[in-house]
Amino acid sequence: MEQNKRIVVGMSGGIDSSAVCLLLQEQGYEVVGVTLRTWDVPSHFSSSGQELPDEVMEAQALAARLGIEHHVADVRQEFRETIVRYFVDEYLRGRTPNPCVWCNPLLKERILCEWADRTGCRQVATGHYCRLEDRGGLRYIVAGDDDTKDQSYFLWRLPQSLLQRMVFPLGGLTKASVREYLARKGFVGKARGGESMEVCFIEGDYRDFLRRQCPDIDRLIGPGWFVDPQGRKLGRHKGCAYYTIGQRKGLEIALGKPAYVLKIHPEKNTVMLGDADGLLADYMLVEEVFLADPQELSACDGLTVRIRYRSRPLPCRAVWTDDGRVLVKFQTAASAITPGQSAVFYDGRRVIGGGFIAFQQGLRKLIARCFPDDGTPV
Repeated sequence: MEQNKRIVVGMSGGIDSSAVCLLLQEQGYEVVGVTLRTWDVPSHFSSSGQELPDEVMEAQALAARLGIEHHVADVRQEFRETIVRYFVDEYLRGRTPNPCVWCNPLLKERILCEWADRTGCRQVATGHYCRLEDRGGLRYIVAGDDDTKDQSYFLWRLPQSLLQRMVFPLGGLTKASVREYLARKGFVGKARGGESMEVCFIEGDYRDFLRRQCPDIDRLIGPGWFVDPQGRKLGRHKGCAYYTIGQRKGLEIALGKPAYVLKIHPEKNTVMLGDADGLLADYMLVEEVFLADPQELSACDGLTVRIRYRSRPLPCRAVWTDDGRVLVKFQTAASAITPGQSAVFYDGRRVIGGGFIAFQQGLRKLIARCFPDDGTPV
């Protein structure tokens, strides 16, 4: 078979990647399956003495049934050194990480492309629910047709070198239709399978995971103070790494009314609490911004931004600051601006880029420079 009809599929053993293999075979592709072994979770080993996790064995079984070439890439050490280290470090900095956003360009898609080179494949396919669009010599991620499963938010950091090789066969499908397709093809058990974990390497409370990965965390950070918006001490907390913006449950402090985490100050190890109105913001500062075409940010008339996965796109304006960050002005106030999370910019359903939400210090001066007609913010 000619080389351009050979394609690598990232096989997780789950519903979506299984459907991708079947769809591509129907389209005449010679599929080469590659399963990345990234992190072993105890619940993924169904039998005592089992050497490989369930998802790897399921991918192997599917490959054998379909008669396709299959490889297992053991990337556990690299995953620990890059993605898990990033996850822990972000919490130590008082930020809330987006591990999937880093994992896609730094690890998963990059390694799949390396396997494509190794096995004589030009393209790489995954089971992400999103589309691709070529425009002006650049390739863009576009939101998938199933809004409940759209994964474009997680892929904004993919560089052009990887995007030019990617294929997303499920972008025009819904999850329900994918399940129906698998059932029609005789994979009834697979079609009824459950969803994967949102953070694939964590079971249970992420705080317990942090303690296991960083045994010194309670010594490095230690207890600190809950404070109110005026800086008055309200009570002790366990350490700023154990909280996130917008959190209401699990604070273990009684104030006689609902309280939310409004801000985290890692340098002081303080966590500010207040009511829900204190979470609202008219502006947001974004750093480490990555766009295929930087000029699109200010040129786009219908610009929107998503500030967390599954949040609705918020109409906004955005301008570059002198130091290379982006200041966003929301059309209507946004809630729970969380440092470390991704801010992903859209023109309609097309992703034009994104960045990481920064700590929001120095906003008054930036607003005065970037939006001089807005006056002094409250």
